[in-house]
Amino acid sequence: MNLKLEKSIFQKQETVIKITGSKSESNRLLLLQALYPEIKIHNLSNSDDTVFMEKALSTNSDSIDVHHAGTAMRFLTAYFAVQENRTVSITGSQRMKERPIKILVDALNQLGANISYLENDGFPPLQIKGRVLTSSQVKIEAGVSSQYISALLLIGSKLENGLNLTLEGEITSIPYIKMTLQLLNQIGVETVFENNVIQIKPFEELKETELTVESDWSSASYFYSLIALSAIGTEVKLTFYKENSLQGDSVLAEIYKIFGVSTSFHENSISLKKIVDIDSSYRVKLNLVNAPDIAQTIAVTCFALDVSCHLSGLHTLKIKETDRLVALKTELEKLGAHVSISSESLELKATSIIKKDISIDTYNDHRMAMAFAPLSLKTDIVINDWEVVSKSYPTFWNDLKSIGINQFE
Repeated sequence: MNLKLEKSIFQKQETVIKITGSKSESNRLLLLQALYPEIKIHNLSNSDDTVFMEKALSTNSDSIDVHHAGTAMRFLTAYFAVQENRTVSITGSQRMKERPIKILVDALNQLGANISYLENDGFPPLQIKGRVLTSSQVKIEAGVSSQYISALLLIGSKLENGLNLTLEGEITSIPYIKMTLQLLNQIGVETVFENNVIQIKPFEELKETELTVESDWSSASYFYSLIALSAIGTEVKLTFYKENSLQGDSVLAEIYKIFGVSTSFHENSISLKKIVDIDSSYRVKLNLVNAPDIAQTIAVTCFALDVSCHLSGLHTLKIKETDRLVALKTELEKLGAHVSISSESLELKATSIIKKDISIDTYNDHRMAMAFAPLSLKTDIVINDWEVVSKSYPTFWNDLKSIGINQFE
């Protein structure tokens, strides 16, 4: 299915958009809720990833399919490893079967888990025979995916002797690790993170606890981009957001000052406003190692504003829903961009050319669809497989329509 976006103008009056809860927070809390049923969750994400996670945690089936949900695959692998006397197999889409999970499986097996591969070594699908894990000491390579680390941390308090996790090498996406630890702290689990070692204390008793999920900052990034590409004075309000966020992508508020976008914090909401135009001679240079999910949005923003950029710290993008660096290069070059990539960076040279009526392939990647949508403020564009946004933001296209973006299937 293709969706054509005609060149549009963002409505200048203040518009209020309610964005679903963060799937990163939601999926962590769902796993904790499965371990500690006393937890009640508000503002849960309505994303596909969270729906698959919730379904998997509530089923008695011995066969689970998480489709494209990478977070669910990692977190559920750890969860079912500690479900005593239960055996399950976990599979996913063809792309999921190409996404490595060996580092996590090795770490869990070091703790005493019984996990084996059903097809190719190092990749899903997996067979997991749940058991009590009595070991507490484990080491893990820290530079590949923070989700491996968070998966271990989330079950750490349920291990008989807690968890003592040593992180080897450069640690990637530290904000996501801190998010996991802070959510554990909120339910009463004692944690220590010093140097490269994380300790999780055993924890059994929990009183009834209510937690509200903050809305997703990654989803907010597309509105930052839309405001950056709009006329001075254009404004939008997004709910539900906190000034002291657990999410690493909240760095958007600081980054988009470069593009002339101000962020005002209110009770449970933020207002984004275009206050100045960026000088096209400016060269954006950012290390996004702690917020790689917003790289696509920033790259498209720079291209649309005729601004050069160098984005680094992107090594984890190669093992996402697609190889996002290759996908970005391919689709931006269709539009007339000059792009070069390495294993962990993207370089884009400024150009005033933006081709019209280009079809953007999305590669089963929700962020490809949403990152390119703001270009509709500059040119007519076609988004292929547009429904892929349901993975993280099912109401995305309706929300764009509400601010004046013209769409035709």
